[in-house]
Amino acid sequence: MLDYETILTGVEFKVRQLINENISLKKQIWRLTEEKENLQEELKNKTSEYNREKEQNNIVKLRNTLIQKGDSTEIKLRINQMIRSIDKCLDLLNRHE
Repeated sequence: MLDYETILTGVEFKVRQLINENISLKKQIWRLTEEKENLQEELKNKTSEYNREKEQNNIVKLRNTLIQKGDSTEIKLRINQMIRSIDKCLDLLNRHE
């Protein structure tokens, strides 16, 4: 009888350890999921900020070109590039909706 009680006690101890480990891993998963969501939101914000800055840079380049009274062909090319870029952004926005 003593052997069965010893074995049963050992099994109960190991089951408790597994339960505690399971709880710990669930907490870790929850924490990592929260961290992942925060990082995804931060990435989304940084991407938007980057795109705004890039567009602002293109506007400044276009303005500088116009101020310098450069070749009208170059101005038209830059305007067309900006229009294509805007169209791509609108297309991406429409896909996600």
